[in-house]
Amino acid sequence: MTTDLAWKVTKAIQHAEQRSERLVLLVGPNGRGKTAALEEVAEQTGSPVVNVNLELARRLLNLTSSQRPLQVRRLLGEVLAELGSAVVVLDRLELLFDTALRQNPLRLLKDLSRQWTVIAAWSGITDGNHIHYAEPGHPEYRRYPIDDVQIVTAEAAAG
Repeated sequence: MTTDLAWKVTKAIQHAEQRSERLVLLVGPNGRGKTAALEEVAEQTGSPVVNVNLELARRLLNLTSSQRPLQVRRLLGEVLAELGSAVVVLDRLELLFDTALRQNPLRLLKDLSRQWTVIAAWSGITDGNHIHYAEPGHPEYRRYPIDDVQIVTAEAAAG
């Protein structure tokens, strides 16, 4: 059975695949069914699901703290390349927001979406013009203009 949220993501993928940056963000606070919806989409499309925190942490482990920020893009690209899939689902992105890694997570996802169709869970909110991650005042707080990104909002618990 297809949930409404998974159906919305599937529709957004179809729109995103017509663009040079093929990025779909499933945006919502924790506990809104993002992971379940993405797993359903992955099953329907035959796409792999990547736990970014786990895969990236494994690869960053043997690097020094000064090397890590410089290698994030390359290492995450390697993870996706090893999957051998044109469409990838990224979940658990919190590590990308770690201030020690000095990344622009949205820019990184957009860059990756030039080579792969990327569907990613974004723990945060949207106000219609911007997407937010964390709360203002938190060290990892980010606010980005939506700018041509396919956004699906997880407004209520999926089911």
